[in-house]
Amino acid sequence: MNNRKQHRTSLKDLAKELNVSIATVSRALRSSSEIGHEMQEKVKALAKLRNYRPNPFAQSLRKEAPKIIGVVLPNLVTHYYAAVLDGIEDEAKRSGYSVISANSHESFDIETQAIDNFINLHVEGIIACLSQSTTDYSHFEEIAEMGIPLVFFGRTCLKERFSCVTANGDQAAQMATQHLIDTGSRRIAFIGGPNHLDMVQRRKHGYLEALRENQIPIERELVKCGSIDYDAVLSNTVTLLKEQKPDAIVAFNDIITFAAFNAIREAGLRIPDDVALIGFTDDVHAAYVTPQMSAIVDQAHQMGATACQLLLKNIAGDTGVYHKIVPQQLVIRGTSAKKPQ
Repeated sequence: MNNRKQHRTSLKDLAKELNVSIATVSRALRSSSEIGHEMQEKVKALAKLRNYRPNPFAQSLRKEAPKIIGVVLPNLVTHYYAAVLDGIEDEAKRSGYSVISANSHESFDIETQAIDNFINLHVEGIIACLSQSTTDYSHFEEIAEMGIPLVFFGRTCLKERFSCVTANGDQAAQMATQHLIDTGSRRIAFIGGPNHLDMVQRRKHGYLEALRENQIPIERELVKCGSIDYDAVLSNTVTLLKEQKPDAIVAFNDIITFAAFNAIREAGLRIPDDVALIGFTDDVHAAYVTPQMSAIVDQAHQMGATACQLLLKNIAGDTGVYHKIVPQQLVIRGTSAKKPQ
């Protein structure tokens, strides 16, 4: 039973075997006049041979003609992504659309499967944030080829082809690092996610710019970028604190921020007296710890609403590629409250 389920033939399987696009296969199966008779016959013959069966749920959805948007997120259990999704849903509802969401769990394979599912469901458009393991963008290029509207938010790619909504992470990281410098820190570490993510690059750039402007030497040992995994970050930060002895940390996102917070405690150090901390995280949880967390806060709901607005423009026929920036806010609290020296 499981084996049959795992090998159910999809439109993508047929397209790959015939070396054509998913759009060509889909149109051929519908006997579209856009596809020649010979290609239609080849596609239909292979579909029969491979026992291809259209998704009955998708068929019933098309029959009722609902307006559905697909959203794929890296980690739906975090407050940030939940708030982004909330913004998308609010904006979609106002325009008569429903939303189907998928959690990639930071996995490229799950992300590509989610995209395939959305295609099979014939969604009107897709909003996506890349998983941390995504470096191959061919599944998104296929969407462009099929003419399905797509908008990225947060972690983006193929900016010349797709609209996107990002935050001003470079400026926010620079402001946060400058605050740490102004309150006496000099050996400031940056703990980030994978270097290939544009979001990581922007935030790291802002951190480095603040050091350069203040003529503080850049120490490679204090820049740690890797997997966004709580346990790994916790362990690596404890080691960083023992070996490199930073007096402050700028943390890339909420998972890394709270891993760093607990690592400082585990190392027997005081916050902020021994190690100050500012993280990119949501304002709700930042206020619940002791001392309260200084944070770079996303306007997540607005980011989701803006992404949905751009997608709806594309769905309505606007072929423009738009790049929108939703500013972040620096909230200073107890974890960075060193007195100026």
